[in-house]
Amino acid sequence: MAETTGRLDRGDGTHLAWARLEGDGPTVVFLAGFRSDMEGSKALALRDWCAAQGQSFLRFDYAGHGTSDDAFENGCIGRWAEDAAIVLDKLTTGPLVLVGSSMGGWISLLLSRRMPERIQALLGIAAAPDFTEDLMWPHFSAEQQQALLRDGIIHLDSPYGPPVPITLRLIEDGKDQRVLNAPLPFSGPVRLLQGMRDAEVPWQTAIRIADHIASSDTKVVLIKDGDHRLSRDEDIATLTNTLEELL
Repeated sequence: MAETTGRLDRGDGTHLAWARLEGDGPTVVFLAGFRSDMEGSKALALRDWCAAQGQSFLRFDYAGHGTSDDAFENGCIGRWAEDAAIVLDKLTTGPLVLVGSSMGGWISLLLSRRMPERIQALLGIAAAPDFTEDLMWPHFSAEQQQALLRDGIIHLDSPYGPPVPITLRLIEDGKDQRVLNAPLPFSGPVRLLQGMRDAEVPWQTAIRIADHIASSDTKVVLIKDGDHRLSRDEDIATLTNTLEELL
């Protein structure tokens, strides 16, 4: 099964890169994490698994990520969620299974509120809803908070590459996009994979999501020696087995 690729104008001249497999529904959609892209190991493993199953699959890059247009620091959670909604509206039909990694898990929960009639199931991989409010701002030093309020941007060291620009817009928009401050009405199946050695997202976050979401068919899978990426061979096997169960 051949993958097709393209670039979609989000409506303002910003083009979003995407790649798609035609196949049986529902369409599996991979939502990448913060500063990640559709070429990551989990995205490619899911593509290969879906190709082998004859399953429809879509991956894409938010604006400012991967090979999509724009600068990363121009984005925020709401804008990236809008990117996802535009891609789903233009490139998919019928039911969807959303697989959200880290920030992608937050975006999948925003989409579940926006288009519940189309989303059949949610699969989170170290899902990180509300991370700007819960995991970023409270952990900034007083000097970092003051610099962000004064300059509108700071740069944080990252174990994954160059320093990451964090904007005041990202933090302020993150407050408006919170999902764990109220019940989540989604009622379809939900699976949450979470490493207990995740240095980025506390494993208790998965429990909080399960507590807030309406679905009675919600399962949290805690991987005791798993890190944030959950990209080892055994983690990928857990991911594809979980997806197969949902499909």
